[in-house]
Amino acid sequence: MEHYKIVLPADLNDYGNLFGGTLLKWVDEIAYIRVSLDMPGQHFVTIGLDNVEFRHPIREGQILRFRCQQTRVGNTSITYNVKVYGARYETETEAVLFENNISFVCVDKDGKKTPIVKP
Repeated sequence: MEHYKIVLPADLNDYGNLFGGTLLKWVDEIAYIRVSLDMPGQHFVTIGLDNVEFRHPIREGQILRFRCQQTRVGNTSITYNVKVYGARYETETEAVLFENNISFVCVDKDGKKTPIVKP
């Protein structure tokens, strides 16, 4: 699944770069949409991300492309790899600006872990 976002002034920190927390929110949201589409009728909550490192500044006006792929399905949890691409202003070639794995656990109506029913 691919999704796009544009970095707006409200998304920036006082150095003119995208807030890291905003990027993590987008990653979580996009991966949640993917798991909801992959496993309809089931409920998932985020249980974790891999070690988070911000290695590239992301500036206002940058158009980001998010690519989300399922990498693992367990009995109660599922993991996705999310890559964030953007054209680098200097070269206009697309580069990976951020990448992380995000995991979700399937829960019942009471919030207790429950087995994933594969469609």
